[in-house]
Amino acid sequence: MWSCGYRIPDGAKELKRLALPAGGAFVRSFAELARELGMAIGVTFLEDFQPSPKNSLCLFDRFGKEVLHYSKVHTCDFGEEKYLTAGEDFFVCDLDTKEGAVKVGAMICYDREFPESARILMLKGAEVVLVPNACPMEINRLSQLRGRAYENMLAVATANYPAGQPDCNGHSSVFDGVAYFPGDERSRDTCILEAGEEEGLYFADIDLGTLRAYRQSEVHGNAYRRPEKYGLLVSEKIEAPFKRADRRK
Repeated sequence: MWSCGYRIPDGAKELKRLALPAGGAFVRSFAELARELGMAIGVTFLEDFQPSPKNSLCLFDRFGKEVLHYSKVHTCDFGEEKYLTAGEDFFVCDLDTKEGAVKVGAMICYDREFPESARILMLKGAEVVLVPNACPMEINRLSQLRGRAYENMLAVATANYPAGQPDCNGHSSVFDGVAYFPGDERSRDTCILEAGEEEGLYFADIDLGTLRAYRQSEVHGNAYRRPEKYGLLVSEKIEAPFKRADRRK
């Protein structure tokens, strides 16, 4: 929610006042900037929507064309996001770059806590997953991202608010998803970037050629899954100790 700094008022009326249309001046300004700079830009914002706003991301390619519009599926219904409308699905787009097309998807903050989010994106072909974030990125959450990249053989790039933003601490990161280099049996750390706490510009090079070759030969991802055994994963039944009075469907 770059448009409002992820400051969610405790009330539906004020929330709607802060919401912006996806085709409005704020969002479109980033499309114009992407075209001007020849650079893909993803912008997050509180999106005007009925009956209540969404936590959304628009990704523009280097020509300023919108290629991805995603709204957070796993809203934090235990907190301020209980007023938001949740997204309906996960999407993957073809992002044009000077090096060729890249299949890109997105998860927003709490989405990354659920392995199903990254799994669906992998199954839809994602090679790189963008993760706008607003929470403390400590060892466990960083380990989640490392795990999502490892088990799905994809890159995960996270941008988090710096220290000073309430409940945030920086540590934006990129995991490239390649646990082994060709001809080298030693496991490697897939983290190719972990920023500090301060605000800044951070750069990481994701070697898509290496990632694609790795995906063609390694054993993770969708190579040996047994989806016929996973029926319980789509059951809507919730048993103790996981029942929560504030859960929305």
